[in-house]
Amino acid sequence: MSDNLVGREQEVLEALKRGGSQRAAAAILGVHHASVSRALRRLDGERKDTEAAVATDCTRSVREQAENGELGYQPVLPGYAIKETTVVYDAAGEVERTSVKQSRAPGAAFDVPAGQEVKGVSALLDLTGREILKWVKTGKEAGPGLEDVVTAIKAAFADYSPAARRTKAPAYTDASLLTLVPLADWHIGMHAWGREVGTDWDLKIAEHVIGRSAEEAIERSPASEVCVVLGGGDLLHADNQDNRTARSGNQLDVDGRYQKVVGVATQLLVRTVDAALRRHRTAVVRILKGNHDEHSAIAAAYFMLAWYRNEPRVTVDVDPSLFWWMRWGQTMFGATHGHEAKAKDMASIMAHRRAEDWGRTRFRYVHTFHLHHQAKFTTEGQGVITEIHQAPVPQDAWHYGSGFLSGRSIQSITYHQDFGEVSRARVAILDGAREAA
Repeated sequence: MSDNLVGREQEVLEALKRGGSQRAAAAILGVHHASVSRALRRLDGERKDTEAAVATDCTRSVREQAENGELGYQPVLPGYAIKETTVVYDAAGEVERTSVKQSRAPGAAFDVPAGQEVKGVSALLDLTGREILKWVKTGKEAGPGLEDVVTAIKAAFADYSPAARRTKAPAYTDASLLTLVPLADWHIGMHAWGREVGTDWDLKIAEHVIGRSAEEAIERSPASEVCVVLGGGDLLHADNQDNRTARSGNQLDVDGRYQKVVGVATQLLVRTVDAALRRHRTAVVRILKGNHDEHSAIAAAYFMLAWYRNEPRVTVDVDPSLFWWMRWGQTMFGATHGHEAKAKDMASIMAHRRAEDWGRTRFRYVHTFHLHHQAKFTTEGQGVITEIHQAPVPQDAWHYGSGFLSGRSIQSITYHQDFGEVSRARVAILDGAREAA
């Protein structure tokens, strides 16, 4: 019988399909069964060499044909992988028969889907602790945290030369005076419809009215050694593009895209500090967080730090605390927005947390915000004068509908290091639409 099956592998496969075994195939072909075995090994080697290409080009229809047995049982079928091989030898050491077990081939290499991240990995182990199976749990990728945002902002401005140029200090300032400019609940981006709440208010009106009023209050204050520009929280009306409060999810009336609102807010901050530099020798900037701007207040503070990095007359305090404390000679200051610690509790908080400054001062003042109306309580006899400041903005639809009442103003307050408060400049704000016209 002829033993040469080189180049006749397809005939071997047909004979194997008809006979059902290697011996039967050998009988059909008239060769020794070992020759059939060698032909199958050559064919198997050729298939392994092209396995990647076959897997790539294999379509669903070919896989279905293989699963239905339409392609026979020759190893290895498209879409399948060898699971086990068995070889039986005869007494002469020749291959008597071989068998191949195959199963569905694994899919492509796993890549974490876009927008998701690995949340955990689980493994199935045998009794010896060796891995049998492993599966990966994924979930929605977490957005950048607050620290990541701050780090990114700092990195972005690391090599940036700000537009702010060094300015010449005024010819004369009183070294014993400090002027405080409280930026009380500016709510930049808030929208109010005059027919609904009695006063029109939008981004353009806010930029004009608040900017002009802050400049006027500073110009009317005594020329001081230090001016503290204190952001009292809620610099922006909405903290993101969703236009909802972060904690309660309440819908907010907002005018303008978020980026546009941030642009106006930071321009107003720069405009206020520039006015302070024209009137006073140095400026300290501190932006407190409120319930409307917990994230954007931090971004605004780092914006100011980058903007004035080349101006030695400006110090930007980026302390992340909800509290601000400062001592000026015999005068002490404290401030918070008021959405967490309440105004009525600030005197005791000041006494406990700043005991050393308390003991070295005679005049103590606490400034809070949040409520938009003016109020003073805790008297000199109790050691602290606590004040809630008016906001410059009108009421939005919710506050108007709830019946809240309050005046509107921006002011600067000047303190002597030995005598406490000595003067105050208040700019009353009336109808925003008429003033902006």
